[in-house]
Parts: sequence; structure tokens; C-alpha cells
Amino acid sequence: MIRDGLGGDRGSVAAEFAIAMTAVAVVVLLAVGILGAAGRQILLQDAVADAARLASRGESGARVSAAVQAAVPGASVEISDEGDLVCVTAARTVSGIPVTARGCALADGW
Repeated sequence: MIRDGLGGDRGSVAAEFAIAMTAVAVVVLLAVGILGAAGRQILLQDAVADAARLASRGESGARVSAAVQAAVPGASVEISDEGDLVCVTAARTVSGIPVTARGCALADGW
């Protein structure tokens, strides 16, 4: 009788492959989430810069908030006066990652 010496390892390659593919899938999902958050950060920063300029020209808070909401729906918006500056801060959570941006403009400035 000839006995196969590899009988106990049968299927181990498939199990290792399944574990490796799970790890690869997790890394890809994390990368996609981080890239999505980075893209939203850029949009949010651009939106708060525009909103700060609107606020510095005396636009209403609703109009300033709408400018940010148009670029990044669901973002919370805060407008504050800091001396000669009008600042707009906006925040939103993207894929579980908090994203915040702040922009300031000279009050009554063009």
C-alpha cells in the first residue's frame, strides 16, 4: 500500500488564498474610502473659500450655507467674525472619516 504524504495539507492553498484575498479586499476598501475623503476635502475647502467671500460681502447666512451645501451636501456650516475676518468652517463625515475645512476672507472686502 502506497500512502500519499501530502494528504494532511490538502486544501491549504485554497484557505491561504481566501485569507489573502480578504486582506486585499480590506486594503482596497480602505484606500477607496481615504481617496473619497480626500476628494471631499478638496471640494469642501473650495466651497468654504467661496462661502467666506460671500459672507465677507454681506450675504445672508442662508446663502452662505447654501453655497457650501451645493458643493458638499450634508456638511455642517458655521460662520464666525474674527476681527477683520469673516470665517466659514464646514465639516462632514465621509466613509467614517471626519473632514473639516475652514476659509476666511477680509470683512467688507472684494
